[in-house]
Order: sequence, then structure tokens, then C-alpha cells
Amino acid sequence: MNNAKEPSNVVDLGARLDPREVRVGDLLIAVRGIATQKLHALASNMFENVDDALFDLAEKAESNAAQTQYFDGMREVRKKRALVERSFLGQTTRDFADFSAGRARSEPDNPERNAFVTPELSLVGESELEESLAITSMVGKNETRMARALFAVNQRLSVICGGTRTDDANNPIGPSALSQAFRQAVRELGVDVRVKLIIYKLFDRYVLSGLDELYDEVNNELAKAGVLPQLRHELPGRRTESATPRVSADGTPLPPDYQADEGASGDYTADIMHTLQSLFSARRGVVSHGGQAGGGMATGSHYAGGPVGPPPTPAELLGALTLLQSQIAGTTHGVPLSPAESNAEVGHLKEQLLLQLGQLRGQPSTHVASMDEDTIDLVGMLFEFILEDRNLPAEMQVLLARLQIPYLKVALIDRRMFAHRNHPARRLLDALADAGKGWSLDADRDHRLYDKVKSIVDRLLQDFDDDMHIFDRLSGELQEFLDVGRKRAELAEQRVAESTRGREKLEQARRRAAREIVDRIGQRHLPALAHGVLTRAWANYLVLTLLRQGDESPEFREALRFVDDFIATVQPMSDPTARQLLRNRLPFIERNLRRGLAAVAFQEADTEQLMTQLQEFYRQQLGEARAPSPDTPAAPLPIPDSIQAIVEPELLEPEDDDLGIDDDAIADNFLAQAAELRVGQWVAFVDEEDNSERAKLSWISPISGRYLFVNRRGLKVADHSQVSLAAALANGRATVLESALLFDRAMDAIVEKLRQPGSDTP
Repeated sequence: MNNAKEPSNVVDLGARLDPREVRVGDLLIAVRGIATQKLHALASNMFENVDDALFDLAEKAESNAAQTQYFDGMREVRKKRALVERSFLGQTTRDFADFSAGRARSEPDNPERNAFVTPELSLVGESELEESLAITSMVGKNETRMARALFAVNQRLSVICGGTRTDDANNPIGPSALSQAFRQAVRELGVDVRVKLIIYKLFDRYVLSGLDELYDEVNNELAKAGVLPQLRHELPGRRTESATPRVSADGTPLPPDYQADEGASGDYTADIMHTLQSLFSARRGVVSHGGQAGGGMATGSHYAGGPVGPPPTPAELLGALTLLQSQIAGTTHGVPLSPAESNAEVGHLKEQLLLQLGQLRGQPSTHVASMDEDTIDLVGMLFEFILEDRNLPAEMQVLLARLQIPYLKVALIDRRMFAHRNHPARRLLDALADAGKGWSLDADRDHRLYDKVKSIVDRLLQDFDDDMHIFDRLSGELQEFLDVGRKRAELAEQRVAESTRGREKLEQARRRAAREIVDRIGQRHLPALAHGVLTRAWANYLVLTLLRQGDESPEFREALRFVDDFIATVQPMSDPTARQLLRNRLPFIERNLRRGLAAVAFQEADTEQLMTQLQEFYRQQLGEARAPSPDTPAAPLPIPDSIQAIVEPELLEPEDDDLGIDDDAIADNFLAQAAELRVGQWVAFVDEEDNSERAKLSWISPISGRYLFVNRRGLKVADHSQVSLAAALANGRATVLESALLFDRAMDAIVEKLRQPGSDTP
């Protein structure tokens, strides 16, 4: 037992302590000294890293303008580093003095910042909004991360400051006050907002992340001095991600089945959630400190007369949602809802949830906690996005919209779903949307894909309570189903591509052969017999040689030399020298012509008949036979119909789907969009009868550059030249679908929507 004469080292909590008392003042001075020393070291370390970070970003900049901004930022920080450090530490000292004197924390004279915390968010400049969101996000994240140690500091400071309540918002060494002090100091820098945001991230990484040691040292110092030495770091009544247990519908704690990666990914989770909370609060005109939404009442979801009773517990919310889920599951086998009906269901869920809570409580339920309302609204916006997503056919939109309640339950149990791409519920929704992107009635005539997606939706509605493992199981089943279909589709796709490649090579060879013969004939007028030999029999032999040996082969060059020689032999021969040359060439002509005719499947009888006609023609050329009378009908050309003429005008014209298309009338962005399309991307096509079909770009011809599109079964839907595809994009007959995952696109769209002045939350 202590001697009564010895001074007690335990602060008497029964007395109202005066901060001006010598001993208490010494404690405050000690806390300020610890804070100043620690913050100076943390800030110095941060500035040591600012230069390197900006230099790295400048080297990787996507444009010269961005690179210039980073280099300018480096120079500005080097020049004013000392000024910014003094300003930051000076503002912290002033905040501590105001706190010690019982005054409200001094705010910088900044009308733009004052505008930010008013409901008139549209008055805020874009850069100010970006800064405010960055500050709010990192404050909220760190207040949550260090909640226990910060709570203890707040309690002890409250004791030594005469019982004046100290909380996260007015603690002079809390993340909120320090971040605002640093923001004021950064105003000394004449840099672009992009550079400021990088500096804020580094402040978060090197200063706020190092506050744990500061708080531990302050708590230890005050506890040793007798200020609440037995205080346990508990957070009564405070709902945070770390303090709120996950519970099932009956209120029992849930086991940690799903453990997302912590560290950097955990920080990202807190960051995006606090950013979203800040945006929700800003749109409602709510002034919050450190990202903690205030009031605890759902601003658009209460009845006249104000809130009734405490907000529902997590168990109550999950229980009410489970009842609503069972009602929807009971209608699973009915007639599918229309898109309009699905929109109405998604939009009315909050109202239905409040009614269900009221029925469970036996009195009207008028409000939910702010964090829960943000989650309800966020999930509502996610499913509104699904119902508006052009990537999904209407039938798939309606199916996936039925999952709103199960996904709201997931979000209330584990809000990390919004930030972790590997969250099982998020992966399943992304996989369902990706599979549904390529769905169409024509491609799914046996309803295999539709029925599979529907069965997964039905099972979630019927079976999901709070076991996250169901999402992994269903993801595995869906992947197995898709793998089987993909193998079939790949085989069909390969056959289509090979067939198309073969036709294109044949077409290219026909065009090349036609061009070679036309160019060599030029303006000469050939006898019908000679013209038929070249444009039908020999042209087909040229095609065959191109396909088998290629245009660089000796065989092809020899075949072209025959064309030149043959044309020379059918020209009029008027002098003995020319006739002698003809006699010398005839064996070569006959030998090569026979070989060529045999290669293109000429029957022997047809070959002999043609040779007989040619021999008669050449005797006339040599003056050894009398020319036929003009009245004598010409003998039929002994070339079978199967040996078609390929030297035709249309073969030398552009592709049919390019005819009538004015390249100049197509905007550059559509031509660029067509040019940037990559194999594997999906396009929605609409034909002249307004029938829609979804097709994947399967193959781009290296010969013609044409695009081959197939449906999800691997069957050909269309093929386009780049120009004709651009024309289809321009007139709305084709739409390129997004490649990014559904959840990523939805989160980007939600943040963008919330940033718009005057936007409404659900």
C-alpha cells in the first residue's frame, strides 16, 4: 500500500483539470515535444523521397506536357522545401496552442476550402475537389487503421485538458489536423494539381503511416505520468471496418472464411471506400470530418416526424434482406421481368428494405447508419449500371439484376468487395457478365448458356445466406461449363478461319493472275482462240502455280514467260524471218501448254482437240493453210466449262462492301476505332431489319486486312474491310463492346457520376 505522504502518480479523474496547472501544462509540453520531433523526422524523410518519385514519374510520363509538369514540380519542391516544412510544423504548433487554450483549431483563410464543406459543391473548382477528396480519403483511411491507438490518445488528452472532449477531428496530432496543416503548407508550392496529388500520396505513405510510433510514444508517456494508466484501447459505439464484426442473419459472428490480402491492397480498400463515402456525403451536403459521415440517418429514406429508434444492427439488416431474398427466389420460375420492371425493382430496394425492417421491429423503420446507407446506395448504383450497360444484352441485364439482394448482403458483410478484384463475389459477377456479353438468341438456340446463367442466379437467391464459399463453387462450375463450350467454339472458329484464309489466298491468286495477263495483253487484239487459252486455261494454271509454289518461284516465272511467248506467236506474221522464229517456238509452246493443261485437269481428249485447233491456226500464221472464210462459223473452243475464265473486270475492282463508301465522309474517330480493334474484342451488329447479333473478332487477314467475326459458337457472323467496319460504326450498325471487367467499369462510372455537380444518389 502506498504511503499517504508520498505523492500519487495517478491523475485524479474526479477533479476538473486545468491545462494551465503546472503539472498538466508540463504534460502538454511533453506531448508537443514528442510530436514536433517525430513529425520533423517523418516530414524530412518524405521530402527526401519526393524528388525521386517525381523524377521517376517524369521518365514514365505519357506526354511532354506531363513530363514538364513533373520536372517543374521537382524544381519547385527543391526551392521551397524548407519553407513548406516550416509552414507545416508551424501550423501544427499553432493548432496545439489553440487546443491547449481550449480554442477551436485555427483554420487557414481559404474561401475555396469553405466552399467545399457547403452543400453547394458546384462552387468548388475541379482541382480543389481533387485535393479535398485526396485529403479526406487518406485521413479516413488512417483514422480507421490507427483507431485504437488514436482513441487512447483522445481519451488521455481529454483528461489533461480539463475534460474537454477530444476526438479525431480536433486532436492536434490526429490525421485530420495534420493533413489540413500540410495542405495549407503545400499552398506555398506553385505546382500543378497533379503534382500536389503525388505529394499528398507521399505524405500519406511517409508521414501518416508513421504516426503509429508517435501515438504509442504519447500513450506510453501519459500512462507513465498517471493519465489513465489502465485504459484499454476499446472503441465503444464506433463502427469501423476493423471494429465491426461480420455476423450472420441470426447475429452470430462469421468465421474469417475470406481473408483478402492486407498491406497495400488493404490500404487501397480503405482508400476507395473513403473516397466513395466522401462523394456520397458531399452530394448530400453533409459536412464530415475525416471521411466519417455524420448523423447516422439516411437522408432520403425517412418518414415525416424524424427517425424512430436506433438504426438497425447488421444482423437486422441481413435478416430483412434474407426475407426479401426468399420472396424473390419464390418467383424465380415465373415469367422473366422486363427491363423496365427490373429497373423499378432495383430502384425501390431501399424502400422495401425499410418496410421489411419495420415489420420485423413492429414499428416504422426510418433510418439506417450512414455507412450502411452508403453501402445500400453503392450496390444500387452498381445494379443500375448493369441495367444500363450496353455490353450486356437485355436478357442478361434482367437476369443479373436479380442478384442485387445477395450482393447487398455480401457488401454489408464484407465491404472489401468493392476494392478487391479477387473477391469471390466480384469474380463471379465479372465472369457472368463476360459470358453474357457474347450471348444472343441465334448463338444460343439450345439455351445452354442462358440456362446456365439463370441456374447460377437462382442458386444464389435460394442458397446464399452468409457463406462466401458459394461464390467460389459457382465460379468453378461456370468456368467448367465455359471451358467445354470454348473448346467446341475454338474448333469451329479454326475451321472458319482456315476456310476464309483459303478463299482469300485463292482470290488473291486469281487477281494476281488476271492482272499479269491483262497487263501483258495490253492494247493488243488477240484471236478468240488465243484469248480463250490465256484467260481460261493458262490463267488457272497461273493460279495453281501461285498457290503451290508462290510468286517468287522459277515455275511462276516460267509460266509468265509462256504468256509473253504465246502472245508473240499469235501476232500477224508477214516476213520469212518472223515465220521461222514461230516455227522454232512452236515445240516450246506445245510442250508447256500440254503440261499446264494437265495440271489444271484438262481431259486428254479436250487437250488433243485444242492442240488440233492451235496447229491449224499456226499453219495459217505460217501461210501453210488457207484462212477460213468470214462466213464460215468458228469451231467451238475445246475448253471445258469447269475451266472458268478468271480474267474478268470485276476481279480487278475493289471489294464489294467498299463500293459506294466515301472514305472522306467517315469521321477519323470511327476509322481509328476500326483500326484499333484487336482479335478477341466483341462487337454488336445490327442488320437492315434491326436484328442484333454479337460477334467476336476472330481473325484479321494478313492478305486483305479483312476482319472475320464469329459468334460464341465459333460460327461466322460477318467479315468486313476496315473501311466498311468504320462505316458500320459511324451509322450505328456496329458498336464495339468494352473489354474491361464489369465491376471495374461500374466503379469508374459510379465515381464519375458522383463527381458530377447536382447528381443524385439512389
